[in-house]
Amino acid sequence: MTQTAGTMTAAGIGGAGKAGSRPKLERAYLQLFEPSKDASMHNPGPKLARIDFQFNPKELVIAKAASWSRKAGKGSAKSAPPQYQGPQPSKLALEMFLDSSQAQSGDVVAVVNKLLECCVPTSESQSQKKGSPPWVQFRWGSLTGFMGYVASVSAKYTLFTSGGLPVRAVCTLSLEELAGDPPKQNPTSGGLLPRKIHRVVVGDTLAGIAYQEYANAGKWRALAEANGIDNPMKLKPGSQIMLPAVEELGARSPAGHAWDSEASAESRKRAVHAAR
Repeated sequence: MTQTAGTMTAAGIGGAGKAGSRPKLERAYLQLFEPSKDASMHNPGPKLARIDFQFNPKELVIAKAASWSRKAGKGSAKSAPPQYQGPQPSKLALEMFLDSSQAQSGDVVAVVNKLLECCVPTSESQSQKKGSPPWVQFRWGSLTGFMGYVASVSAKYTLFTSGGLPVRAVCTLSLEELAGDPPKQNPTSGGLLPRKIHRVVVGDTLAGIAYQEYANAGKWRALAEANGIDNPMKLKPGSQIMLPAVEELGARSPAGHAWDSEASAESRKRAVHAAR
């Protein structure tokens, strides 16, 4: 199922039964994922928790905007024509109503805490020193939202027991798209995808860094191109290597680099061996 411009998709009529029968009730939910293992903005990691809506939302607000800029012209009576700078990420705003007034079990507080944790890095990403909150996707029957993250959560408790336990709440969520189509420009020119930085230590090789980040030592050529490295066999300790998302890496290294013809097969073999 292909999404365009970060919009939501709907495949037919969800929950449809036999002719004349009532459609099946579908509950909306938020599916949480671990962040991508290969730095891709389109392939999430393993599934995490699922946060079910107790009551389906009454409305969903989808927003999409474009970035424009105008150059100021001195002495001009009119403003300059706008220049298109690219799309901004899609946004989804919704409310979640929670009520445990009958059971008075404290479930409302537990669900609110789960929502708040969506803004905190996952344990797995922290253990890898790549802190990132879970990726989130809104789903409701046949309706599937874009892959994104929870940009903000606010919870308003509206009913309490005599002992002060919150039993009713209204939560307002804002989800923001992670990324649309992979950018076409050179990764060093400032695309929409976030990038990490690797600080070179003694013994590092581009093949080793590529294997650690992308699970593919062969990405060292594209990594060299993205960072403008003339000689990948001589990395300076303390320098920084930009790690673009996998979509941004070029398929081949550029022609004309001296190291491309000088690097022997044996040295490349040693680099890949060091990566493993």
